[in-house]
Amino acid sequence: MTSFETSPQLNVWRALLALGVVFVMLATTGWTALRSHPGTTPLQASLTKWEHGRIHGHHLPDADASPARLARFFGSLSPQESDRLAHRYALAVGNMNGAPVDLRYRANRVALKQAVKVDRKRMHDSRLSPAGQQQAGRRMHRYEALRAKGRHILAFDPEGTGRVAEVFGDLDRAERISVVVPGVDTDLLTFQKTYRKYSATAGMAEALYSAERTASPTTRTAVIAWADYTAPDGLGVDAATAMRAEDGAVRLNALLRGLPGTAPVSMFCHSYGSVVCGVAAHAMPDRVADIAVAASPGMRVSRASHLGTAARVWAMRDASDWVQDVPYLEVGGLGHGADPVSGAFGARVLSARDAQGHSGYFEPGTDSLRNFADIGVGAYRSVTCAHEDDVCRAGLPDATADGRA
Repeated sequence: MTSFETSPQLNVWRALLALGVVFVMLATTGWTALRSHPGTTPLQASLTKWEHGRIHGHHLPDADASPARLARFFGSLSPQESDRLAHRYALAVGNMNGAPVDLRYRANRVALKQAVKVDRKRMHDSRLSPAGQQQAGRRMHRYEALRAKGRHILAFDPEGTGRVAEVFGDLDRAERISVVVPGVDTDLLTFQKTYRKYSATAGMAEALYSAERTASPTTRTAVIAWADYTAPDGLGVDAATAMRAEDGAVRLNALLRGLPGTAPVSMFCHSYGSVVCGVAAHAMPDRVADIAVAASPGMRVSRASHLGTAARVWAMRDASDWVQDVPYLEVGGLGHGADPVSGAFGARVLSARDAQGHSGYFEPGTDSLRNFADIGVGAYRSVTCAHEDDVCRAGLPDATADGRA
């Protein structure tokens, strides 16, 4: 999902002009002027509290310890002890890769309840402008929606524009796991939408989960709507560079290393999310079997083979998607490299028929969503290629235990 969805189609001239403006901004203001320097955040405060916490007279393990180390720690506790930690250090535990999934869900429910109280007070804070009070109200209602019965929030951070990740399905028992990585203008408030539901991260993941269950009713699947990085805000420096993608890639790989079990993982990366996946690819765990990109401005490499991963690389683009008019180049850190659907790039190019432009790839009834679902359940021979030569299916296996060729 991007702010570009509501803009006119970009052409080459406009995109190059935007890049030129970026060069001027960098020359006159420098990188440091483009970065913010926040103080202590609620999550940092919770992590600091965890750092000084104890149980049975012993220090708690480092919150940044390996997922295996943290899993062993939580496995040594009684349910009551784990629950106390989830309530006492809600944000820390709720974002802790390696903590049991169900415990993270409970911790994030506590953290969301606390966030509701904070923004309810801000709604009536006379020091805020009317716009600020209204924004607090919108955030409070979003927190309440995320706390609704049956929702499984895997990560939550209220700081700034907010970050969140949600799970559809049973992550602990899944035989196949899919991760949806969205693009620019993704934050807490845009995580889900009522109007144009499937252009928002939660709607994308929900649609994919439903399509996977249709594609293979007997396969236990789970889909993660991963908006747990700070995405670029509109068309600007951040969207034209890999700065946000580099930070996002670190967070994405931390998530992947902390996933429970050994089920193969498929990545579904939309728009700027494909830049995040491209930067993260070389360090992704071996269990990542597929990286599928849609509406991609590039993956920061000239060929799929340069991503440094053994995962299969898939790409698709709808014929009406404006992103095809963005120059596929990289100059001085600006731009994101080669076109992933080009023959020279070397990805398996899939049909995106009926995808409805830049933001419609997860719309039910589209080739794009059906193809994503087939990849997600490992039904590789069922995918529909973009071209009649069926080259995208060359050398593909049927679904296997590990999801690899």
